[in-house]
Amino acid sequence: MGEQIRLRAEDGVEFTAYRADPGGGRRGAVVVIQEVFGVNAHIRDVCDRFADQGYAAIAPALFDRVRPGVELGYDEVGVSEGRGLVTDLGWEAPLRDVWAAAKALRADGRVGVVGYCWGGTIAWLAGCRLDVAAIAAYYGRQIVDFLGEKPRCPAILHFGAEDPLIPAENIDKVAAAYPGIPLFRYAGAGHGFNCERRADFRPEVAATALQRTLEFFTIYLK
Repeated sequence: MGEQIRLRAEDGVEFTAYRADPGGGRRGAVVVIQEVFGVNAHIRDVCDRFADQGYAAIAPALFDRVRPGVELGYDEVGVSEGRGLVTDLGWEAPLRDVWAAAKALRADGRVGVVGYCWGGTIAWLAGCRLDVAAIAAYYGRQIVDFLGEKPRCPAILHFGAEDPLIPAENIDKVAAAYPGIPLFRYAGAGHGFNCERRADFRPEVAATALQRTLEFFTIYLK
């Protein structure tokens, strides 16, 4: 369904992205933000699933600024390598690429952003700093570090209640700082519950979170 494309950010940097388009009518558009493992098969599958639901979807390869073509494994080596790339990138550069992807989707309707893991925090920052219509953030571990910022658009947050990487007190802080934002904690779910290629995958929880996200986008991306 999807294809590799190239985009250019406002600072002149070119990067690759995966784009999936619906076969029929369009309900809007979504920028899909990767985990620390790159735009791999899982993230491409996520784009395809949104396209199946009527959304044009683009996943920008955010690591291209540091090293093109990154696809890492879901093991300790992959996690360590991915976190190193995240540190090298910082926060501003990925947002430039998210913005380039969002602009590329404007012809397809209102643009939302959905992100997972590191991408969950990037999605949150996109909602605070960019002109997008809605954001959905899955297990964004570092959202708690940006509680001084306020989303400029509607947001929905998903966390695993048994996530070893996100202490419950940090989720409490996010919930307390933004009482008007729907925040869901899923019992029995850890980090990466949406990814079928990870040991923490929880299909029932992933399906529920996706349904809530789709209902949310139906409201705000129409």
